[in-house]
Amino acid sequence: MKKDGDAGKELERLIGIIARLREPGGCPWDRKQTIRTLTDYLLEEVYEAVEACLAGDATAAEEELGDVFMEIVFLCRLFEEKGAFAAAAALAGINTKMIDRHPHVFAGEKVSGSDQVVEEWNRRKLEEKGRSSVLDGVGGNLPALLEAFELGRKAASVGFDWPDTDGVLKKLQEEIGELENARGQGDAGKVEEEMGDIFFTLVNLSRFLSIDAEKAATGAIDKFLRRFAYITAGLAARGQSLQNATPGDMDALWNEAKEKRI
Repeated sequence: MKKDGDAGKELERLIGIIARLREPGGCPWDRKQTIRTLTDYLLEEVYEAVEACLAGDATAAEEELGDVFMEIVFLCRLFEEKGAFAAAAALAGINTKMIDRHPHVFAGEKVSGSDQVVEEWNRRKLEEKGRSSVLDGVGGNLPALLEAFELGRKAASVGFDWPDTDGVLKKLQEEIGELENARGQGDAGKVEEEMGDIFFTLVNLSRFLSIDAEKAATGAIDKFLRRFAYITAGLAARGQSLQNATPGDMDALWNEAKEKRI
């Protein structure tokens, strides 16, 4: 297993490989890539890396994180070709930022704990970027659940939050009531708005319960797929198909899968 001391050498090697692929006589596919196409690939690789990390699969995580490194270096190369910046500048920037944002580690400042570290991080970030709100800079391209979580977390960092989990649950019940009223009025636009409020509140409830909303939603999807596969297989064993099965047939098999904790 390679050690951290080898990281710089391997990063230089990767930078050289990407440069060679982009040069005349390099790879036709790599030469035609753009910042737009690579950002799509970067998002895909990040999701795969997150999945591997959350699954606790070290081998897969090593591979997927390597793919993320590759996409980042590739993007830096494209910016370098435009005369903007190279990978070294991006690395220098993040190194400087990490040192500046941790004066309690690198400059001898004192902090009372992790909460103060977060407060100071946000304060410095606002000053450095000239922002007036802690909500500025939350990416609009983030997946909706993640963006909702980030907005809730940042608002909470300045005290705009529910007092406790019961408060969030009360808000959720309120939003469900508003959805029911909107349905009764037949107002499609209002129904959509209230559904959005329910999703947003659920994400914040997950935050209060220290649950990753994206992970929880993915788990629910995986469970649904497993149980639906159980239904399909169970029907096939009886000589039935989904098309000729009754809702009662499918519900019975779903409940079997549930009892078996599938």
